[in-house]
Amino acid sequence: MELTLTIESDIYEPNIGDNNDYVDYLPPSSKFKNGIRCPCGARKDHVFDSRSCFAIHIKTKTHQKWLSDINLNKLNYYSDCEKLKEVVDSQKIIIAKLEKQINTHKQTIVMLAQQITSKEFENSISTSTVDLLTFD
Repeated sequence: MELTLTIESDIYEPNIGDNNDYVDYLPPSSKFKNGIRCPCGARKDHVFDSRSCFAIHIKTKTHQKWLSDINLNKLNYYSDCEKLKEVVDSQKIIIAKLEKQINTHKQTIVMLAQQITSKEFENSISTSTVDLLTFD
């Protein structure tokens, strides 16, 4: 099994302004090293690799509408975030239980395979022995 490592682009997060609303800002050039994806939906899965392209993007109608929507739904986003944290925590518990169950099953498989191998070995020894007294 080959393991590959990929570097993900950052996700754009607007700043919080003086009146606790989300406001756009232009990230520093160093943030564009691996690219930035904007969750506004204007260009799904598009990675912005330069500050100038992103500056143009944040002025689009779709991006501005997205920013307005998240400002109107701040409380909903907070409650959604809390619900998602609960889901992640419960999924971690489920995954841990399943991993434990898998390890138990692996041990059972190894033990049964050893038993089969030893039975086959015993059978091969018992079938290969010959009574030399009755041998013609």
